[in-house]
Amino acid sequence: MDSGLSLARITVHSPHVPTLAGWAHDEWGHLHPGRRRAAAIATFRADCGSEGVPSVFAAMDGERPVGMASLVVDDMDDRRDLTPWLASVYVLPAWRGQGIASALVRRVEAEAQAHGVERFYLYTPDQQPLYRRLGWEDVEDHEYHGETVTIMRRDLSPRGPAPSAAARPV
Repeated sequence: MDSGLSLARITVHSPHVPTLAGWAHDEWGHLHPGRRRAAAIATFRADCGSEGVPSVFAAMDGERPVGMASLVVDDMDDRRDLTPWLASVYVLPAWRGQGIASALVRRVEAEAQAHGVERFYLYTPDQQPLYRRLGWEDVEDHEYHGETVTIMRRDLSPRGPAPSAAARPV
């Protein structure tokens, strides 16, 4: 990740919530038919916890977010048996290819591990190679709201070092 960037915890009061929620809505809104942007913002804001599950992190270029990732209780309405989830991993197109997504995933993993999570999940239609490189394993292919996705899992050791990437609240 570019050394000029930092990782920040996004709080419920962050001025960046509408922007980040908008990215998520634009990218994955088709998986939530009928959900309007205002509802997407409210849902996203609810995921901005103070620590553990839920949490949202952003990669920041100064005061401007360029990427995000979340740790949430539930990310698939038809797989509520799986929890928690790495969700909303997104990097602005101009910033891709610099390790930002990997840094965000590692920050979410550290947050999960620091709060006793031993296993968590994600789903992706097309980023399996990235997650496999980061140690995630395929669980199953799954049809979700008309799209074929791969559900993946990451096992974490029950005890480990404190998060390596500190995040300032924004």
